[in-house]
Amino acid sequence: MAGKSKTSRHTEVERKFDVPGSDGVPSTVSPSFDGLSAIARVERLPVQHLDAVYFDTPGRDLAAHRITLRRRTGGTDAGWHLKLPAGPDARTEVRAPLGDSDEWEVPEELRDVVLAIVRDRPLAPVARISTQRTVDLLHGPDGDAVAEFCDDEVTASAEGGDEQRWREWELELVGDGDAALLDRLANRVLDAGASPAGHGSKLGRVLDTGQTDDEVRTRADDPVHQAVAEQVEQLVTWDRAVRADVYDSVHQMRVTTRKIRSLLQSAGGVFGISDDAWVLDELRQLAAVLGVARDAEVLAEKYEKALDGLPPELVRGPVRKRLVDGAKKRYQSGLRRSLIAMRSQRYFRLLDALEGLVAAEPPPARPGDEPAPTSIDSAYKRVRKAAKRAAAAAEDAEHDEALHRIRKGAKRLRYTASATGAGKVSERAKTIQSLLGDHQDSVVSRTHLTQQAEAAHAAGEDTFTYGLLYQLEVEVADRAREQLDEALRKLDKAVRKAGAKGK
Repeated sequence: MAGKSKTSRHTEVERKFDVPGSDGVPSTVSPSFDGLSAIARVERLPVQHLDAVYFDTPGRDLAAHRITLRRRTGGTDAGWHLKLPAGPDARTEVRAPLGDSDEWEVPEELRDVVLAIVRDRPLAPVARISTQRTVDLLHGPDGDAVAEFCDDEVTASAEGGDEQRWREWELELVGDGDAALLDRLANRVLDAGASPAGHGSKLGRVLDTGQTDDEVRTRADDPVHQAVAEQVEQLVTWDRAVRADVYDSVHQMRVTTRKIRSLLQSAGGVFGISDDAWVLDELRQLAAVLGVARDAEVLAEKYEKALDGLPPELVRGPVRKRLVDGAKKRYQSGLRRSLIAMRSQRYFRLLDALEGLVAAEPPPARPGDEPAPTSIDSAYKRVRKAAKRAAAAAEDAEHDEALHRIRKGAKRLRYTASATGAGKVSERAKTIQSLLGDHQDSVVSRTHLTQQAEAAHAAGEDTFTYGLLYQLEVEVADRAREQLDEALRKLDKAVRKAGAKGK
């Protein structure tokens, strides 16, 4: 998507209420906010007439994720609105102008935000909602608006469905209003006879999805299966954050991708997949693509922190430009590569496959099958095997690679242990993963520092600071190796205890 985005974002904090009555005629009067110390004045605004067409896929994928996409005319904010969950009472609204395009053509900027959900499926109208809105603007003692009370008369219909009419009230904070104020205002609304809305949005009521925030849409009889289902949901969430270039989102999406892969590898039988399954290789390659941006992000932060910690007289030459600015440029390049991959048919098919694994029933056990070893046992064997290789390694490069394998094994063990309730094993495995993560970052950093020092030397620059940074990385790696043996002993003890409890 070339060019500057025309979208804008803001967070809305609101609560909706059902109003007793029939056919849109209330049987109660509007609430009064008199007497509240936080409200000094109530301003009645002109009545607004709002018309909106809501869009979704044929399978209602957006609604399943509590997301709404609409094209609205009328009122002060006419345009395309995409509303995303952002916590209790809160949603992030992404807006785009109506523009001159076909009124049924969803703007690409908005489609891209939810591309991991809609993929290559068409978006078409699913409902039409007209609202006559009366707004009371509530002002605080300082004269600033702090909240809105909306009285909505709604006429709506799903595509091909009958017309529905109802009345609803809505409270929305304005500016930096706090949750305590929303609670006090909501009490007045409830005292007037309203009740908390049975649906999170007007569209939810029209489509009658019957879905609540606590709904679990997957089987929960197997803990690893449930863990995979949760991580697949997280993958879609972090996908949106990466597209918005939210800080640390590439890292979190990569971690989530690796968690899913580790869980599938350690419990493939639950999902009917083998170690060489296509989906595992696709997850590995996705993590590798994300890793380009992530590695650059790590280096930029590492070098910036290290250089800030040195006395100014020890930072010689354009070292900050080469190391920090250079890494930030590589991050942006890596992010662009990641987004290209995340807009591909290949990525869509991976997401389809993951959803299919979550939804499918496990393969039935065959008569005579031996009980499989526990996932923890299988994952721990990999850690022990890698530790033995590290102990026997004769060269530094071989030793570094063996330590990296210990880390990957500990990571898989950690995720599996966490999913199966073995908290102490997960904690000990996490310690090893963190130690050897620092070690691996040091290996990557030292290689990069050597390359950059050679380039600086060729350009006639002072390379003194590169040597200082290199030595700091050596010390990081040494500390990690010194603590590893004790961490491995504690892990072994935790695994043995977990095994004894399971017998």
